[in-house]
Amino acid sequence: MDSIHLAAVLATFSEAWAPRTVATLNDYDVRVVKTHGEFTRHRHPDTDELFLVLNGALTIRMDAGDVQLGPGDLYVIPRGVYHQPVSLEGAEVVLIEPTTTVNTGDTPSEFTRQPIVVAPCAPSQA
Repeated sequence: MDSIHLAAVLATFSEAWAPRTVATLNDYDVRVVKTHGEFTRHRHPDTDELFLVLNGALTIRMDAGDVQLGPGDLYVIPRGVYHQPVSLEGAEVVLIEPTTTVNTGDTPSEFTRQPIVVAPCAPSQA
C-alpha cells in the first residue's frame, strides 16, 4: 500500500472547485481541492464538513460571521449551516466528508462536481 503525497496529487490538475478523492476512511472521503474565487453558497443538511488549508488563504462566509483560514488552519462546518468558501488568491484545501456528499450540498450550480478518485501519487524525485 502506497502513501499519498498531497502536493503530488494537487500538481496533477489546475481546475478550481473540482475535488479529487485521495483516500476513503470508513464511509468518508478525504478530498483535495484547489479553490479560486467565490464558490456557491450552500449547506449540507445531513453532515458536517471539515476544511484544512494546506496552502493559500480561504474565507468561509457564514451568516454568523466569516472564518479566515490560512495554511495549517482547520475548521468544521456544522451540518445544516449555510456557508460560502471564498479564496480570491487561491488555496489548496483538504476536505473530509461522507462519500455521498455533493460538493454544492443542496444548492446545485455550475460548480457541482462528482469527485474524481485518484490513485496515490508518490513525491516527485527532484
